[in-house]
Amino acid sequence: MLTSHRFTVLFVLVILVSVSTFGNVAPSKRPPGATWRKLFNGVDLTGWKHVGEGSMSVENGMIRGHGGMGLLYYTKEKFGNCTIRVVYRMEKENSNSGVYIRIPVEPREAWMPVHYGYEVQIDNHPETSDEDEYHVTGTLYSISKPLAKPGKPGPEWNTMDITLDGPRTIVYVNGVKVTDYKEGDPVPDRKFDFEPYRGLRPNVGYIGLQNHGEHDVVFFREVSVKSLR
Repeated sequence: MLTSHRFTVLFVLVILVSVSTFGNVAPSKRPPGATWRKLFNGVDLTGWKHVGEGSMSVENGMIRGHGGMGLLYYTKEKFGNCTIRVVYRMEKENSNSGVYIRIPVEPREAWMPVHYGYEVQIDNHPETSDEDEYHVTGTLYSISKPLAKPGKPGPEWNTMDITLDGPRTIVYVNGVKVTDYKEGDPVPDRKFDFEPYRGLRPNVGYIGLQNHGEHDVVFFREVSVKSLR
């Protein structure tokens, strides 16, 4: 566990590094009319790396977690001006996970993306804990309030489309818009220590899948990306 002083220093260093790279690192460009490009090949975790506790593996063509708290992130490139499609299902009626976006630098542990990127939440029933609707499926975790709650319980499949359009983040779950957020929009104060620090995120960043814990297994059968321009 980092002390408050050390964590503050780390936060400043990461922000300085990420700001210095915003203008230098661009997402891969695709020609007009680009089609979906698979980041998960359905066979193994080529191009992906796990950090933090636990591990993730491929079973029956799906990514799943073991233990946690951990993070599986895509190492080959950063993403911006694109739509990321994630097809997933919960093992139980409700299970907890998330899709990380706008991570400024390669993560070395699982909590860094929480504070310096955004987590697009997967959790249909946060009200069963002491959390609130700012933690429901399709929201930017503790940042945005849901426009709708279309997440399906396990074991039904869900499709999440996350569009990164410059500083704007738009999330659809099963074809229904849940989030439409632009950098600088008003956000609520932090309620818990595990909620992300407030502040601007980069237009371009790494993406990842959360491995929440042994009792919160979510299966991912597709992770794909399509450029906006």
